[in-house]
Amino acid sequence: SLKQAGPPVHRCAAAISCSAQSPTPTLHCGHSSGERESPVPAMRVLPLALAAAIFSGVTAILIYLTGLSSYGGAGLSEADLAALAALQGGFSKCVDANGLGLQAFGGEDYCRVVIQYPSDTVSKWTDPKTGESEGLAFEFNLCEAVASWEQVRNSTTILTKEYIDALPNGWEEYAWRRINKGILLNKCKNRTLCMEKLSLVLPDTSPYVPQQFGSCAVVGNSGDLLKTKFGDEIDSYDVVIRENGAPVQNYTEYVGEKSTFRLLNRGSAKALDKVVELDETKKEALIVKTTIHDVMNKMIRVI
Repeated sequence: SLKQAGPPVHRCAAAISCSAQSPTPTLHCGHSSGERESPVPAMRVLPLALAAAIFSGVTAILIYLTGLSSYGGAGLSEADLAALAALQGGFSKCVDANGLGLQAFGGEDYCRVVIQYPSDTVSKWTDPKTGESEGLAFEFNLCEAVASWEQVRNSTTILTKEYIDALPNGWEEYAWRRINKGILLNKCKNRTLCMEKLSLVLPDTSPYVPQQFGSCAVVGNSGDLLKTKFGDEIDSYDVVIRENGAPVQNYTEYVGEKSTFRLLNRGSAKALDKVVELDETKKEALIVKTTIHDVMNKMIRVI
């Protein structure tokens, strides 16, 4: 048999009483040995409850700070988490291989990576307001990038007659804004005149459909492209998008020769004749990001 040394074990009678003479609640407990009851102030249990509440609050804050709530990780399946981990890992490898010295570092939050410039990089830009130099590391949110891609992948920036016709008051409130000095056209009350100015750049319907192409490469104008030879890789994509007057001739080893679309701002659009000469195949589609004016229409007719 086992005997317990020390004072007798207390058993709570689970009786809480309060009287006018003693407004403080007391918890009455009885001894196993039959000794008289002794009042224990119930207020003593409050510190324990307070400690438990503080512990729960701190735990919740720590969970939040670790990133579980930043992208809903607690509600993701194992397959989703594995896909995010693969996305983060693949992105980091791509940056390491093709980033010209840049490195991408991931963490517990699969949505976020930190892109770091080489340690010997010298920051050249300084904020004129604060005097601080531009940082050599910045965060990139992969999940936000994927979400943005899902939102815009089926959209188009090509203005069509079909689109203007479908808009409520499309001609009166929108079409004239796409014409240089369109405010002088009395908000396209004379639709024939507006159509004449827009006809060369306003197809009836879009010549392209969503998901028509499987892959694309967007080629910038940076001189860093001459440090690597991506030409063959760029040409392997279904679509190649170039910007403004970026040349191809004599640089095919570095930037490829395929050119499907070319995005033009206002400045480049003023020299359409020069831009057209950049594509020897004459199959490149020009997407002009500006209002249409008479000079541009004349150049289009000549071209």
